[in-house]
Amino acid sequence: MSAFAPVRAEERISSLDTLRGFALLGILLMNIVGFGLHNAYDNPLVAGGPEGWNLAAWVTMHILAEGKMRCLFSMVFGAGVVLLTGRAEERGAGGGAADIFLRRNLWLMLFGIFHAYLLWYGEILYPYGLCALALYPFRKLPARTLVLIGAVMVLGIAAANGLNGYLAMDTLKRGAEAEQLARAGTKLTAEQEEAKKKREEMLKEDHPSPEEVEKANKQWRGSLWEVLKIRGKIVWRWHNLAYYHVLYFDLFSMMFLGMGFYKLGIFSAARPAKFYALLALGGYAFGVPVNSFTAWTIVKSGFDLPTRLFCSTVYDVGRLSIALAHLAVLMLLCQKGWFGFLLRPLTAIGQTALSNYILHSLVCATLFTGVGFGLFGRLQRYELYFVVLTIWAVQMMISPMWLKRYRFGPLEWCWRSLTYWEKQPMKA
Repeated sequence: MSAFAPVRAEERISSLDTLRGFALLGILLMNIVGFGLHNAYDNPLVAGGPEGWNLAAWVTMHILAEGKMRCLFSMVFGAGVVLLTGRAEERGAGGGAADIFLRRNLWLMLFGIFHAYLLWYGEILYPYGLCALALYPFRKLPARTLVLIGAVMVLGIAAANGLNGYLAMDTLKRGAEAEQLARAGTKLTAEQEEAKKKREEMLKEDHPSPEEVEKANKQWRGSLWEVLKIRGKIVWRWHNLAYYHVLYFDLFSMMFLGMGFYKLGIFSAARPAKFYALLALGGYAFGVPVNSFTAWTIVKSGFDLPTRLFCSTVYDVGRLSIALAHLAVLMLLCQKGWFGFLLRPLTAIGQTALSNYILHSLVCATLFTGVGFGLFGRLQRYELYFVVLTIWAVQMMISPMWLKRYRFGPLEWCWRSLTYWEKQPMKA
């Protein structure tokens, strides 16, 4: 087979595709809140409802899904870095492997830019492509070294989140003290005025007024131009984050772990069943209590901002442990061949992940913005998950049907043709 050609169907690692499909569907569990509600991702007091089924939905996602699916998807992406370049080099591509790799990820970044501005401001293609450019020199490091780099990054991010949480809480405290002095008629110093202003900005961003929420709702339900303006403003902010921002290191850490785990055979379901069973047991035994504690603490505080900031100190270790447990369960199922009626559709979705990811955005943009049905802000949090289940059901039906006739998903075909500078055969 040519060094400069996409992988054939029989060469794919089905368990890796299954994990990718699972993570992709899981990402929609969290993205749906951004698609349908204003500024309510962490704080259901703003929109979507903080009681009853709405609260149950928030707690469940906090414990089992929030951040965990991004972990898995980033790990799988990291594994893909090693897989793509390794196979190309094994076939004698030499320096051409770098050419393929860079072109592939530059196209991914371009897709991401269009995706972000036209459909979904929280998209991950652009940051993934940007991160990948820095991963290439690390691809040949030993597995344990890659895992160590990822683990150190996770600890560093946890420390950074803890520090940021402490600084934010200190700002809120000093701002509150300045506010009390101002109410008592005391003339504030420049430093106190600044603290008061920062506190007001933080609280306004975290908990906008009902009038501000309704204003945003109307913008999202407005004309195409209004939707593009509000989405573009958010995208511009996120795309201008520094390359060394903690959010990028969030992705880097998981990608390094994924590169190492792939080399250790973890993603190919090649480790003993006992290994996966212990990993699942340990991950859930640690992660569920940690995440349950933070959920309980946050709810008990009434979704208080300082409390949520305090809980961020254990966010990274809590989400990683659950993500690893999810991974282990899936690998065990793949290894044993259990629940094939679910695994086969997940595998098909994983093979067509780019197309299915964009389909999420296309459907949700049509449902929630004024370009389509204008449901933004009209559904409660728990009702959003009926939308998710419907999208999942459709994708699990159509993805296997598509792959019976075609080699790639439609966007995968486009991406590969552009990557290899050659039109790829589409028929299976």
